[in-house]
Amino acid sequence: MADTKYIFVTGGVVSSLGKGIIASSLGKLLQARGYKVTIQKFDPYINIDSGTLNPYEHGECYVTEDGHEADLDLGHYERFLNIPTTKANNITTGRIYQSVINKERRGDYLGKTVQVIPHITDEIKRNIMLLGSKHKFDFVITEIGGTVGDIESLPFIESVRQLRWELGKNCLCVHLTYVPYIAAAKEVKTKPTQHSVKMLQEQGIQPEILVLRTERQLGKDICRKVALFCNVEEKAVIQSYDVDSIYEVPLVMAQQNLDEIVLQKMNMPVGEKPEMKPWNEFLTKMKTAQKSVKIGLVGKYVELPDAYKSINESLLQAATFHNRKLDLHFIHSEKLNDDNAADILSSMDGILVAPGFGQRGIEGKYAALEYTRENNIPTLGICLGMQTMVVEFARNVLKLSDANSSEIDELSPNKVIDIMEEQKNLIDMGGSMRLGAYDCVIDKDSKVYKAYKKEIIKERHRHRFEFNNAYKSQFEANGFKCVGVNPDTKLVEVVEIPSHKWYVGVQFHPEYNSTVVSPNPLFLSFIEAASQ
Repeated sequence: MADTKYIFVTGGVVSSLGKGIIASSLGKLLQARGYKVTIQKFDPYINIDSGTLNPYEHGECYVTEDGHEADLDLGHYERFLNIPTTKANNITTGRIYQSVINKERRGDYLGKTVQVIPHITDEIKRNIMLLGSKHKFDFVITEIGGTVGDIESLPFIESVRQLRWELGKNCLCVHLTYVPYIAAAKEVKTKPTQHSVKMLQEQGIQPEILVLRTERQLGKDICRKVALFCNVEEKAVIQSYDVDSIYEVPLVMAQQNLDEIVLQKMNMPVGEKPEMKPWNEFLTKMKTAQKSVKIGLVGKYVELPDAYKSINESLLQAATFHNRKLDLHFIHSEKLNDDNAADILSSMDGILVAPGFGQRGIEGKYAALEYTRENNIPTLGICLGMQTMVVEFARNVLKLSDANSSEIDELSPNKVIDIMEEQKNLIDMGGSMRLGAYDCVIDKDSKVYKAYKKEIIKERHRHRFEFNNAYKSQFEANGFKCVGVNPDTKLVEVVEIPSHKWYVGVQFHPEYNSTVVSPNPLFLSFIEAASQ
C-alpha cells in the first residue's frame, strides 16, 4: 500500500465501554485479511506514563518490550494482534506537553507564543503519524481515551478533526456510544447516543461508523433510528452486545461486516471474508471444555480484577489450551494467615502469588507460600511473588528468621532481596526500576526449560529489587535452585524447587508476553501441573 490508513476510535456517553476491545477487534479483522496493523492509545491524563498510577484507579500497568509503562489497553492490543507494542503506541497529555515545553526551552519555536493550537495539536498529530511513517503499517488505529465532551480530550479531538481534512479518504472515525435499557419502561434509549454524536459534530467530526454498546441485541428499527438522527449509513451502525468472552467480539463485529465497511469507506478492495481459523479454534476449546482447573490468585488488589488483567487473561489462555475451564478465585493477601491458609487454599489446584509493591498484604503471601510449598501444590510466583518465595524459604527452611527484602525492612541483617548498587542513587519514580525485555539463560535441568524448550528466553521486567546473590549457595544447598540468570548482570531471574511438583518463581512478568494464539509457555506449564 502506498498510503497508511488512519482509523480513530472515540467514545461517548460514559467511560469503560470497551473502546480498546473494539479497536483490537477491528485490528484483528484487518490483520486476518493480510494487512499490517498496529494500534495506539492516546490518554488525556497529565501523567507522563502509567507507572505512577494507582491500580485501584487505573487497573494494571502494562510494560512494553522497550520498557514503557503503559495503559492496560496495550495488553488487549498485543493479545489480539499477537504483535509487540512500544513507547510510540501509548501517548499521554503529559508526554505531549513535556515534548512541547522541552522544544520551547531549546528555542525550537524561534520566540513564537506557544499555544494549544497549533503547537500542542501539531505535536499530537506528529505522534499519530509517527507509527505509519516510520514502520510502514497499512493501518494505524488510534484509540482516543476518555469521553467526548471531556475538557482534557479537546486537543486530541481537534487534532483528529484536522487530520481528517488533511488525509481525506485515508482517514476514518469510529464512534462507540452507549445505548441503555430502561427496565421500568422496558425499552432502550438512543438519546444519549444522539447527544454524543451531536457533541462530536460540534467539535467538527462526523463519524462514519457508529458502534452501539448495549446489554442486549437491538432491533433494526433502533439502528435505523440512530442512523437517521446521527447522519450515518444504516449499514454502518454496528451493535456491540454482551457476549461471554471479549474474544468473541471480533466475530460479532465480523458478522456485521465492520471490516468490510471500513475497507469500502476507504476505497480499498474488500476481498473474501477471512476464516480466522486459530481464533475460532481457541473459542471452540473455551466453550466446549468439560473439566475445570481451580486457580487461586493471591494478591492485595483483588477487589479490582483489572489490576491483574494480563495475568487473568494469561491463565485463561493457558487453561483453554489444555481444554480446561478456568475457575479463578481471587484471594486477598491481607485476609490470609497461617491459621486460615489450609481452609482457603486446600481446595485449589494451583496458586499464583501476584506481583505488586509495598508491605501491605505481604504476610499473607508468606502464609500462602509456606502452605503450598509444604503441601506440594503447584505454585507460580511473579515478581514480588518470586521475592516472597525467597524470603519465606529463607525464614522457614534456612532458619534466617529475620530474613527480608530491603523494600520491606531496610535494617534487616539478612536482606535476601535487595536493591542493586547502581540503582541506589536514583530517586525518580520509575527511574530506579528495571523495565522492559531482558535476556535470561535457563538451566537445561529445570521445569522452566521444559516449558520454554529453549536455553535463552526474553521476558519483560518491572521491578526495583533483586535476589541477593550473596545467599545463592546457601539456598541451592538446601534444594532451592536458581535456574534462570541474566547473562549480562548475573542477576537471578528464575527460581524453583526441583523436588516439588511445580514450584517456580520468576522475577520477570510472563503475563506481558502471552496472547490468544500464542500463550506463554510458563503459564501453559503451570496450568498443566495444576490440571494433573
